[in-house]
Amino acid sequence: MFQNLHFDDHEEVVFAADASSGLNAILAVHDTTLGPSLGGCRVWTYDSDEAALNDALRLSRAMTYKSAMADLPLGGGKSVVMVPTRGAKTGAMFEALGKAIQRLGGRYIVAEDVGSEPSDMKAISTHTDHVTGLSVADGGLGDPSATTADGCFIGVRATAAALGRELEGLHVAVQGLGNVGFGLAKRLHRAGARLTVADPHAPAVSRAVEELGAKAVPVGDILTVEADILSPNALGGVLNERTIGALKVAAVAGAANNQLARSEDGELLRARGILFAPDYLVNAGGVTKMCGDYFGWESAAVTRRVEGIADRLSAVFATAAAGSRPTNEVADEMALEKVRAGANRLEPAPA
Repeated sequence: MFQNLHFDDHEEVVFAADASSGLNAILAVHDTTLGPSLGGCRVWTYDSDEAALNDALRLSRAMTYKSAMADLPLGGGKSVVMVPTRGAKTGAMFEALGKAIQRLGGRYIVAEDVGSEPSDMKAISTHTDHVTGLSVADGGLGDPSATTADGCFIGVRATAAALGRELEGLHVAVQGLGNVGFGLAKRLHRAGARLTVADPHAPAVSRAVEELGAKAVPVGDILTVEADILSPNALGGVLNERTIGALKVAAVAGAANNQLARSEDGELLRARGILFAPDYLVNAGGVTKMCGDYFGWESAAVTRRVEGIADRLSAVFATAAAGSRPTNEVADEMALEKVRAGANRLEPAPA
């Protein structure tokens, strides 16, 4: 593992298994300099154990950067649960996962991610308090996807502004219509944007066409749609040497984590004159809400930080443009500087 391309001095990586429930999971704690690590639980059918490990390592690192750039008193962590088929999860698995999280002694706080939901967080909470994303009925603030969509809308609007454009009449190609992607599409539609959408889930596409007046294209065609902004809102790794060469947009801004297959792909985008909004800045709304849930912040404090996505993106865009550098490289440097600056902080940042 220490030679893994995605290992980045992670503080702790735990492989958790429970024979009675069938749980096979990986919990990755990347960095706790700024506070306990927080990150969602991804439930997915992986091609191999190595693929699951790579996902945990990459996502946990991104969570460190995401929380640092959002000025949250959190580090970065992630958990992945491997299932044989999509949806093959049980409450018993999440109860066993809760026990594994409890053994970490508060160094990792779990939340929702792709494949998990509030009911899964409730099962986890039977064995640990280090959980957020519980339903309102169970004492939590519920699914954070709406707040993630709010932040993504702010991020797309800021990216459009950097192009000298308003949202009215802007053409956005939306890849992925899950809770966040569809929520973003609704907000863009209300703001007057024109939408082209794609998703393997046909009912979601039909709904976007009927309710939002979107144009639908096959999943394999969305990355080559001629539009103003591409908004990836599915899984990561969609931007690589092959796909970047085929893009017909002026910018990329979306919610999917780890959109760049390699960090070097940021330079490929810059060289083509395509503005890239680093994903962990754009999609920070969800982690901000979960942080507020865990620490008991007032809703105004959460809203203020989510609205700050625009200013943080603008700062990255300006710095990158001034130095003719890729935006992902600039954002990473800013995030690392925040981690270093907070290394001696004894108390969590105030809400």
